[in-house]
Amino acid sequence: MENGNNDAYWKATLRLLAKVLVIWFLVSYGAGILFAPLLNNIHLGGYPLGFWFAQQGSIYVFVALIFYYAKKMGDIDREFDVHED
Repeated sequence: MENGNNDAYWKATLRLLAKVLVIWFLVSYGAGILFAPLLNNIHLGGYPLGFWFAQQGSIYVFVALIFYYAKKMGDIDREFDVHED
């Protein structure tokens, strides 16, 4: 890969990583701790939503983030022709 392509690939990878980490932070720390009192006014399955996010919801979001990251990273690899077949 040429030097210009290296920089573009690295920037695309870091942008994706930043997006995933922001979502991870908002779900784990935000929904589970910071916004829990506000979310506890809403009930899901008989439990306050803040409690649900801290115990179950964050796990679902994290698993979805893994699949999202893998898909988008594959797209970036194909875009810069560094994919594995």
